[in-house]
Parts: sequence; structure tokens; C-alpha cells
Amino acid sequence: MEGYQSAEFKKSMKIRLNYNNMMTRFVGEKGISEEEITAIKDQIEAAKKAMVKKRAEGGMDWRDLPYNQNEVVRDIIDYANSVKDQFDAFVVLGIGGSALGPIAVQQAINHPLYNELPREKRGGWPKFYVADNVDPERLSCLFDVIDPAKTLFNVISKSGGTSETMSQFMIIKEMLEEKLGKEETAKHIVCTTDGVKGNLRPICAKEGYKSFVIPAGVGGRFSEMTPVGLLPAAMTGIDIKAFLAGAAYMDELSQNDNERENIAYMYAILSYIAMKQGKNIHVMMPYADSLKYISDWFAQLWAESLGKKFHLDGTVAHAGQTPVKAVGVTDQHSQVQLYAEGPYDKMVVFLGVDKYRRSITIPKIYSEIPSLGFLGGVTQNALIQTEQVATEYNLLKSGKPNMEITLPEVNEFTLGELLYMFEVATGFAGELLQVNAFDQPGVEAGKNATYAMFGRPGYEAVKEELDNRPQPEKAYII
Repeated sequence: MEGYQSAEFKKSMKIRLNYNNMMTRFVGEKGISEEEITAIKDQIEAAKKAMVKKRAEGGMDWRDLPYNQNEVVRDIIDYANSVKDQFDAFVVLGIGGSALGPIAVQQAINHPLYNELPREKRGGWPKFYVADNVDPERLSCLFDVIDPAKTLFNVISKSGGTSETMSQFMIIKEMLEEKLGKEETAKHIVCTTDGVKGNLRPICAKEGYKSFVIPAGVGGRFSEMTPVGLLPAAMTGIDIKAFLAGAAYMDELSQNDNERENIAYMYAILSYIAMKQGKNIHVMMPYADSLKYISDWFAQLWAESLGKKFHLDGTVAHAGQTPVKAVGVTDQHSQVQLYAEGPYDKMVVFLGVDKYRRSITIPKIYSEIPSLGFLGGVTQNALIQTEQVATEYNLLKSGKPNMEITLPEVNEFTLGELLYMFEVATGFAGELLQVNAFDQPGVEAGKNATYAMFGRPGYEAVKEELDNRPQPEKAYII
């Protein structure tokens, strides 16, 4: 992508937030009033100061990723260009943010049927796969469509102790060594992990694997702008410099102290008030197939960051908002009935696009059939955008709060803007809720239980607790 550094380009690619339909003036009594925003002015100001303070003290290292990775980016691009012709496929072994981010970016930027294209139409880049689950059918079926001997595997785990990812790595390592020998296997594995700690760092040193570093202060769900996401993107020809430039632009916009001009802050403020009103379901509905997996990535970010049992002061919170994924127009025919006429427990966020990358015109046929003839000569671009407006109006008429984020077009720059905006909004919402948006004790508890059941050393107390859990009663098993 060219020209993304110019002020004119940035202005033309600025994403927009339209929250008219969140306000009582438009949606009615179930919306948000100006008085409700004014009532939390002190909380908003305190949250602004906390965001600045935490960043200055190194508590939000992910905010500096658009600026401090020039050498890393060069290394990634050089590595990707040097190995692209050696492999038919590139496979990410990761879970959580290590999988959801790369999938979302790949779907957004590249051809929706990328792997089905002949290599020359993929720009010479390898096919792209993500193995993010330990269902035994998943990995074994992957081997039905790739040749491991012609595949580069990217093992992503900051700790090197992620059971799901490391189990996949162990299976693949043995398979490759049996086929290729140890020395050749090293060329087929690249690791993304902590720079100093964890299991993968000494493994990389011992086995001679190429590796990239996940910065110590960046957590998994905020890691898409580290090598976690940048390497997979570069391996499919995505312009990671433009992606980071978009994030830097949004960082600039997100430092505006006037929340009415700050997309990230207003997104968080409106979501926070909606939660206080009992709207504990947050629906994200992109009206572009390219953005469909942004909802998956956002779901982890929002749920894992804000779903917390305790406030920062130790009092019980049980905070959070359940993210729900939908796709327009597909889910107009499956979920919108509930959104329009169901309970007032939701806010809906539409992701729209001004300019789609392709256009198809519906032919002027069946003019004698009124219910079909009106479509003749209309583009599908106009149809999907009109259906989005119609759905927004349907919810407005039903008194259901909704808002819209619009991308001028989907490209690396606007995608960087969008993901960074959501990250800042999440951090700000955490400050308003007074929870730690950067830990995940509920996730760790589940991991620890798994370790204990498999007899991992150091988890004996958890194993004893599990052994003493209430046993199922036959009366409740049918």
C-alpha cells in the first residue's frame, strides 16, 4: 500500500463512529441520555488520567507497538521474503489471540478464498492455515490437505507451556523429524515466544529454530500488532507497515482529551452506560464478509478483559458484557428477529464499509415480476448497504440501541485503526468499570484444572480439589 503516510490519505481513511441510535433522542427511553453521560463525568476524567498514567508507567506496552518495532518489522519482512518460495503452506499453531488475530486480518485483507487460488494469484505466497483446537480430527485432517514436508509451522506461545499449542508442536516436530531428519526439520519451524522466559526459548536455542519475540508487557489478546500477528500477515503478502501506520494514526486520535471527539473513549463510555442499564449483551454485526472474523477477535478482547469477578479495590464486581457475533445480511434471517422484538438486554454495533473492493450489478431481468424486477440494475454493493440501513432503522423503530462504525474501505491501514481503537476502548471501559482489563484469572483457573488432571508437577493441590468435587448423580443423567 502506498501513500499511507500522507495527511490527506489519513484523513480520507479515518474510520467513523455514528452513535445517534444509542441516544434517547432517537431510540427512546431505552437509550442513553445526555444526563447519563454528564453524571459520570468524574469517572470519565479519572479514566482519562488512569490511561495516561498506566501508559507512562509501562502498564500498557501494547500502545507503543505502532512505533517501537521498526527493526522487528524489517526482520519479519526479510524472513518472509526469504522463505516464501520454499513452502506450499504456512500453518499457525496457536490459540486465543494467537489464532483469532491472524485469522481476522487474513480474512479482512486477502481474497476470501485465498487458499483456493493458484499460487500466482496469491502473489507467490504460501497457503494459510490456523490450527487452534485440539480436536484430534482437526490436526489429522489438516495433514490430508498439506504436505508437512512442504509446510512452515509457526508455533506461537509466550510461555511455551500452552497445552493445546505445545501438543500440536510436539506431534508435528516428531512427524517432521521422522520424515526429514532433525537438521531439515529446523527449517520448517519458526517460533513466536517470550524473549527470555518460557519453554520455547531454550527449545529454539537447542534446536536452531528461527524465532521472533513477543514483548514481555503485551498480553495475548493485545498481541496482534506484535510478531504474533505480523509474521502470519507478512507470510501472506499483507502490508504490515501500513497496518501499524493505521494503528499509529488511531493512537494519535485516541489521545484527544475531548471524549466527544475520541472514538475509542466514546465507544467505551456508551458501552459502560449500556451495561449499567442492564444491556449485558454486546452484538457485533459486520456488513462485510471481509470483517466477519473481527467479531471473533473482538469477542475475546471484550470478554476476557472486562469479565471480572472483582473490582480493583477487591470488592465483588461480576462485571462484563457478553459479546455476540453476527454477520449482515446473513443473520438478518436468523438473529435480528430477537434483536428487534426480544428483551432490552442488548446493544448492537454495526461495522459498515463505504466502498467495497468489488462491484456486481444485478441484471435487468424478470421485470414482469414486481418482487424481483426492482432489483434489476442495482449493484449488490447498494443492496448490502441498504439492508444495513434498513436493519438499523428496524432496531431504531423497536427502541433498541445500536451504533455504527464505518470504514471508508477495508485495507491494512483502516484495519490497523479499527483493531487499535477497540483495544483502547477496552482499556478505557476497564477503567470505568474499575476492573483490571489486562489479567485473566478465570482463564488461568481452567488451565490449572487441566494441568492438574493430567498430573503436571506443581498442581497437586488443584488435583486434590478436583478429586473432591461433587460427583454426578444418576438422577440427573438421562
